[in-house]
Amino acid sequence: MNGLYTAALEVQEFCESRQWRFCIIGGLAVARWGQPRATQDVDVSLLTGFGSEAGYIDAILEHFAARLPDAAEFALQSRVVLAKATNGVPLDIALAAFPYEEQVIDRATRFEFAPGVELVTVSAEDLLVMKSFSGRNQDWSDAQGIVTRQQGQLDWEYAIRELENLCQLDGNNDPLDRLRTLREQGGLEDQNSGR
Repeated sequence: MNGLYTAALEVQEFCESRQWRFCIIGGLAVARWGQPRATQDVDVSLLTGFGSEAGYIDAILEHFAARLPDAAEFALQSRVVLAKATNGVPLDIALAAFPYEEQVIDRATRFEFAPGVELVTVSAEDLLVMKSFSGRNQDWSDAQGIVTRQQGQLDWEYAIRELENLCQLDGNNDPLDRLRTLREQGGLEDQNSGR
């Protein structure tokens, strides 16, 4: 089995065994919804809320090897646990707490990437919002791939609304303007797929 899938299944089983709410984001989710690309880590959004992060961090670092000597302190400050799976694949576990992050996790669905590899991944629309909001070159490349591959399937009303909310909090409308341009260039129509 692909080492990335093995690592993703390991972290997923770890979260599920504790009844933690989570979903896989990043490159694996892009492979589901957009143009697959090389990725070397597993990105996870884990709902911890505010104030109880330390318990989650301790449990993660008891099970998975840390990638930093001060991984717990780094995680508390950055809200990302940098660990690695048993097979050495890097794990970036983001500690989610905001209402939108909880909504993202609630909307996530299972997808079979390969026989025996069924992973809980972020929805196409939420991945598009996250990529647009992050706004790095690779993120926009991923966003373009999602728009191209999911043509006619995206719930654009949802994606635009959620990105608009994030942009208002951040005070920067550039991602929203760029996503609207991407939509226009793709010539897509609202489908309200509800994924």
